[in-house]
Amino acid sequence: MAQATPVKHKKRSKSVLKNIRKSARRNVMNRGNRTRVRTAIKRLRVVLASGDTAAAEKLLGSTQAEIDRAIRKRILKENTANRYKSRLTLALNALRASKKS
Repeated sequence: MAQATPVKHKKRSKSVLKNIRKSARRNVMNRGNRTRVRTAIKRLRVVLASGDTAAAEKLLGSTQAEIDRAIRKRILKENTANRYKSRLTLALNALRASKKS
């Protein structure tokens, strides 16, 4: 009968324990930041889908600010964030154009 390969465990030194605590704290903070950005984008998409131009214009600025904050905190890469902002702005412009015609 074959034996399973032994699992390697890090030594429980002070530095390892401190790194575990630090990564747990960072994980919580990063999750909160990521959730905040995703929620802002979802809110704007819902308003865009409902067709409310005035509310969408109000939300666009704050959503883009959240996305920019995510770039600074390295939650999103710059190109990804710029793509999100561009698509949201295009959707708002299309909504404005459909309201005018």
